[in-house]
Amino acid sequence: MIHRFDEAKATQVAAMILKLRGGCMHYIKLIKLMYLVDRAALIKWGHLVTTDWHVSMDNGPVGSNLLRLITEENREKPIWSKYITPPMGEFEIQLKTSDIPNDRLSLADEKLINEVYAEFGYRNRWDLIDYVMHDLPEWQNPHGRSIPINIRDILRAGNIDSEEISAVMQELRNETHASKVLSGRS
Repeated sequence: MIHRFDEAKATQVAAMILKLRGGCMHYIKLIKLMYLVDRAALIKWGHLVTTDWHVSMDNGPVGSNLLRLITEENREKPIWSKYITPPMGEFEIQLKTSDIPNDRLSLADEKLINEVYAEFGYRNRWDLIDYVMHDLPEWQNPHGRSIPINIRDILRAGNIDSEEISAVMQELRNETHASKVLSGRS
């Protein structure tokens, strides 16, 4: 199942997390916190906040599109690059401005981002990787590659029953189909 990545929404999630951290953060830590936001939203509400798709990499789960936004210089990323710098120095990224819209985020999204940051934001990136990300049941050690993370595996890890998992998967399929139809790609 492929859902459409929403760069504007992912940028707003990243900006909110960066603001909570004072405007600057190592990009690996940001990627991990954004994964934890998506994971919590999927388990709690049955949908992703960032709209990214996730893979297992050596340092834990990663939002695939988010990683590209941060690390690939030549990729078109008009929204991201307007508000967030590329990695600098010690791979820190920072907000270019504090005037970033948040119209793509619901109040529930914002509350969840705050909750995830309150729980995990104090940890450094290696602590997040070693004691949080590598302990997530859906993560598989890819030994230098990347392995797609199935949404079903995240839901199972969140103790969601099989009927509800089927309902979430059907809803995600419906959203994907609707997105294709509305964009003229059906």
